Amino acid sequence: MSGALSAIGSFWTYLTHLLDPFCGPVGIFSLFGNGTLVACGDAGWGDEIAFGVKITISVALATLPVGLIIGFLIALAAQSEEKSLRLAAGIYTTIFRGLPELLTLFIVYYGIQMLLQSAGGYIGITGPIEINAFVAGMIALSVVFSSYAAEVLLSAFRAIPKGQYEAGDALGMPRNRTMVLIIIPQLVRIALPGMTNLWMILLKDTSYVSIIGLSDILRQTGIAARVSKEAFFFYGIACLLYLVLALISSFGLGFIDRWSRRSEVPR
Repeated sequence: MSGALSAIGSFWTYLTHLLDPFCGPVGIFSLFGNGTLVACGDAGWGDEIAFGVKITISVALATLPVGLIIGFLIALAAQSEEKSLRLAAGIYTTIFRGLPELLTLFIVYYGIQMLLQSAGGYIGITGPIEINAFVAGMIALSVVFSSYAAEVLLSAFRAIPKGQYEAGDALGMPRNRTMVLIIIPQLVRIALPGMTNLWMILLKDTSYVSIIGLSDILRQTGIAARVSKEAFFFYGIACLLYLVLALISSFGLGFIDRWSRRSEVPR
């Protein structure tokens, strides 16, 4: 059994190396960076920059679903008939849209550690307690993203006529089924342009996690720039990488937009 798992692990390692767009056999740095500062291996910084890209993408992709779920719940609370829910939603969005993203990151990263340290004292845990930088970055960015997403989703909810809910009631559908089959498809189509902008902002905001030691694109290129004294070169690479990610996102989001509008009547 252990031999089979080892074989699978080796195959997976080989496959990931083969498909690596940066340092694989046909990777950008392997083809065009040999003998330069971005060469892969010990000769250059290609491996480190490639790892930074993976961290940036991982943080963004981990943040997106969490932020969307929280934002959706906040939007539901903001249009609830319960006054306390509307008040709580308003306070949440006001606070986290008003705070700078970097400050929110510091509050989450250091604040959670302080809370864990205090809780550890009550149960007899001594010594420092550190929170994972990836988790802290994801939580902080999710909170910020959700506060903006809630406003976009709330506007989309208000753009859907109330007759859509009444139509579901007339068909005998429970409200949760009406929400899934009737409201959410329209919500996606209406909110998608705003969400596209928020995703682009999220991609850029991932650069803040470099402040708490996470090895993203900005941190890796920054280290390379300081060591090699080639700041313009490496920060230029960082610019290109963020622009490429934004371009790929634009193509993907364009496909989603066309898919969401496939049922519209042509005019």
